[in-house]
This record gives sequence, structure tokens and C-alpha cells, in this order.
Amino acid sequence: MAALPFDSAEIDELVLRLNAVMAKEGMDIPDPGSNASDDEVADTLQESAGDLSRDELTQEIESMDDEQKDALVALFWIGRGDAEPEEWEETKALARQQHEGLVSTYLLGQPEVGEFLAEGLERMLEYGVE
Repeated sequence: MAALPFDSAEIDELVLRLNAVMAKEGMDIPDPGSNASDDEVADTLQESAGDLSRDELTQEIESMDDEQKDALVALFWIGRGDAEPEEWEETKALARQQHEGLVSTYLLGQPEVGEFLAEGLERMLEYGVE
């Protein structure tokens, strides 16, 4: 039986961080001109130049070895329904074959990436992969 190249707790943490970053939106109103006490909430939902969370996620994903990156993409695809847990090795190989550019750019560009990674992990664990 195949094994995941990372701990499931690591994926759970990554999913939380991905969901937090993906929930943010671009800075659309640089100076809202409203009550200063209300502005703090809007600021937490908008990305700003000083927000490192996306950069930190990019660095974390890109610091993974190739096997981990392939497995991350495979988990995403399985969670999205593009592959089945039984096809784990083939899905990882396909991820390696289709690899172009940064894996972090690909994943961060996908809607619901956190949900699909979590679903992929759950499906793999149910299948018996450790």
C-alpha cells in the first residue's frame, strides 16, 4: 500500500492556511473614508502589500521535494474528482509529467483548493493510505 510523503496533520494545517489566504480579496478600496473602528474588519479580508501569508504559502509549497509536490497535486485532483484513490501512483506520475511552472502558483490559482485537498486527503485515508 502506498504512503503519503507527508503527515496528514501537515496537510490539515496547509488547508487551513490556504483557506485563509483564498478567503481574502484584492484591495479594492484603498481609502474607504469610513469610521476607523470599522475599517479593521475590512482590512483583514483584503490582501495588502505587507501581507506575507500568500508568500509564506508559496515558499512552504516550493520548499517541498518533488515527490511531495506531486502528491499535493494528486491529492487535489483526487479531492476534485479527477482521479480515484486506487490510481494514486498513476495520478502522482501524471502530476509529475504535466508539471509546468510553480506548483504553488497552480494550486493558489485553483478555486476551493483547500476544500479539494482536504477531500483528497480524506478519500486517501479512507482508502487506507497512511
